[in-house]
Amino acid sequence: MDPRPLIALDGDGVLLDYNLAYAKAWERATGRYPVELDIQAYWAIDRWDVERLRGEKLEQFRACFDVDFWSTIPPLASAVEACHRLRDRGYDLVCVTALPADLADARLRNLRQHDFPIEKVFATAHSLGERSPKADVLDRLKPVAFVDDYLPYMVGVDGSIHKALVLRGAKGSPNIGQHLSNVDSTHADLSGFVQWWLSRH
Repeated sequence: MDPRPLIALDGDGVLLDYNLAYAKAWERATGRYPVELDIQAYWAIDRWDVERLRGEKLEQFRACFDVDFWSTIPPLASAVEACHRLRDRGYDLVCVTALPADLADARLRNLRQHDFPIEKVFATAHSLGERSPKADVLDRLKPVAFVDDYLPYMVGVDGSIHKALVLRGAKGSPNIGQHLSNVDSTHADLSGFVQWWLSRH
């Protein structure tokens, strides 16, 4: 019996709403939930009315990004349903995420808490070079498709893998420029990708 085809999905910005979780972390650190400035901003620091922290205040804020934070990020709208649609059509799903390896279990707990049909999380480096830090993991996994919301993570990914880019948050987005030629399809969100993919496969 042939194994089920595999689809690799990024975490933050594809499955989970990091920007909302960022606002909760800010509230935890400062006692104030920030005002939303621009829902179209790509980066959380631009979406919310927050100051640019330095020194001790910055360290206090960073301390809020602990295991509890990475275990409790809310899902993006329709992302859980989209994943179940893929599973129902015969695909296995994994999460390939740019997190320190010691947070992989927290991410998996987070996904299971929201009923994502995902059983494995692969944590990769976040540093950028000439090749995506996710490329080596994807080479080993050999998924039929890889979905991410960060264009630099498409660079160097094997050409046999369909690379789908989620174009969220146009303001300040890194998803522009020459590397768009590395992308095979673009979508507003994961649900859009799933609808498009299933209509063709």
